[in-house]
Amino acid sequence: METEKLYELDSHCRNFTARVLACTPGKHGYDVILDRTAFFPEGGGQPGDQGWLDDVAVTDVHTVSGEIVHFCKDPLPVGQTVSGGLNYGRRHSLMQQHSGEHIVSGLVFRQFGFHNVGFHMGHDAVTIDFDGFLSEDQLQAIEAEANRVIWDDLPVRTFYPDPETLASLSYRSKKAIDGAVRLVEFPGVDLCACCGTHVQHTGEIGLIKLLSSQKFHEGVRIELLCGAPAFSLLARVWRQNKTVAGLFSAKPLETAAAAGRVAQELEAVKARAARLEETVFAQRAEALRGAGDVLLFEEPMRPDAIRRLADAVQKTCGGRAAVFSPNGEGGFGYAIAQPGGNLRDFTKALNQALQGRGGGKPEFVQGSVRADRAAVEAFFREAAL
Repeated sequence: METEKLYELDSHCRNFTARVLACTPGKHGYDVILDRTAFFPEGGGQPGDQGWLDDVAVTDVHTVSGEIVHFCKDPLPVGQTVSGGLNYGRRHSLMQQHSGEHIVSGLVFRQFGFHNVGFHMGHDAVTIDFDGFLSEDQLQAIEAEANRVIWDDLPVRTFYPDPETLASLSYRSKKAIDGAVRLVEFPGVDLCACCGTHVQHTGEIGLIKLLSSQKFHEGVRIELLCGAPAFSLLARVWRQNKTVAGLFSAKPLETAAAAGRVAQELEAVKARAARLEETVFAQRAEALRGAGDVLLFEEPMRPDAIRRLADAVQKTCGGRAAVFSPNGEGGFGYAIAQPGGNLRDFTKALNQALQGRGGGKPEFVQGSVRADRAAVEAFFREAAL
């Protein structure tokens, strides 16, 4: 007996009754088959529904060998009539995402002729792959048009056309379909073969927001969010933007300009600090002229600064110049330079003795160790013997 698909008759159906036809132990608990169901089984890029049958949790739904199988935590008696209920907040969000994807894909196909060749509803975003490249300006135009479709509150139609009618229609489909073909129509926007659940009017979607795009093979991959998740994301972004604007003493809509000014100022400060460092390093190197092997412990410094100090000192000390600086991880970052020397064996021994890692050229090495100052000093004393 084929399970009646209540979700095809009414995508907003959230509660129903059904008779248990089969219940067998499975990998996910118990596999339950009903005579009718509002639970959508995973398919077409849309995850399966979740909810409950009586007081038993339904964790997922799949089509297995042509049967709609409900993965349940506990068994249900065969022949019993049960009350089913969906996690409707989750289902409605999935419908918003799926319908939003159809609108975007339909607009891209109509305007540019590019096909949707990949679709995934993830936890944080919906991903769509197109077989042609779209610029940022083109994507922004698609986003604006998609939201106008939402505001028009168009009716969404799902139907099974007869074979003769189907043959006369031009519709999107990723693959050839055997048997009856279910079409989902967004008037003037998209007509696509689809098994999934959709909103009944485009206004239910509320909002479509494109989040990112990147080149994918010969086309483009975009990420988007629709409906309540899109609103929640934009609300979080706006709150963060207001906080950042406050740090810059700027208006929220002027955050980018303020950040740009601060970035320029920071680059100027970094350049000035680098010049001052060079002066200080030159003075340190001059003070250590002719000192021979040198071991220096400095305040916390960037790896590049450690390198430049070691390089400056090795030019004047006449021996090996080793600079160690705390790295905030219970050890030190280091740089060691010795003109005309070969530090590879020395560095290997250092790393073995002090839980270190690093390397470089025969005359210059850089890395880090997990050891205290006393252990580092002891190693260098032994190395000098």
